[in-house]
Amino acid sequence: MIASSAASTRSQRRARSPERAASRRRLWLEFVNTDTAPSAPRGDLLRDFGTLLRWLVDARVIDTDRAGGLSRRALLQPAAATATLVDARRVRAAMRQLAERGATSTRTREDAILEINRVLGRSAGTRRLEQIEPGRYVRVFVPTGDAFAGLMIPIVESAADSLVLDELDRVHRCADPRCPRVFLDTSRNGTRRWCDMGTCGNRAKAARHRARGASRLGANADDEAR
Repeated sequence: MIASSAASTRSQRRARSPERAASRRRLWLEFVNTDTAPSAPRGDLLRDFGTLLRWLVDARVIDTDRAGGLSRRALLQPAAATATLVDARRVRAAMRQLAERGATSTRTREDAILEINRVLGRSAGTRRLEQIEPGRYVRVFVPTGDAFAGLMIPIVESAADSLVLDELDRVHRCADPRCPRVFLDTSRNGTRRWCDMGTCGNRAKAARHRARGASRLGANADDEAR
């Protein structure tokens, strides 16, 4: 009986393996990474309500028509738009904690679940499947009542998916201490260290190369001194 249960558990883990889940979008990690821009010329990608809307459009969370309607409403309700931006940053902060510490901290997971449920519970609306181009589809949430209330729903649903799939042990912060980006490690052995090999990975390789060169020069200098 125990052996059968263990086999069943292994089968379930295979079914939700990182390779199988790799095609699913990690919207919440992309959202977390909007706060990595302070070191860049453009600054925080959520610096105002307009940039929040642009990011949501680029991430295909909302379409341009809805973004236009929200922009016009923001002019009529500036306090509500500001509150929405503050709330988006609050969600982002909670999701960063989940990304960086969720795999090892029960308290962090519990706090994230409270935040996820807070967002999910405050808005009524309908969920739809829409085609964005031939052969490509997205799930969208269309709120009823408060036009701003549902903007964070897809973000927290994406984080909820990662919790359900038990994949937090594959979510890492980039190993480059200068880079705060987080990512999902879909490599077979789970040893990926860099958010992107073309940038942070290459910088690390170049640093190791320089260190080896300096070490060889030092060794040659010691030999000559002898």
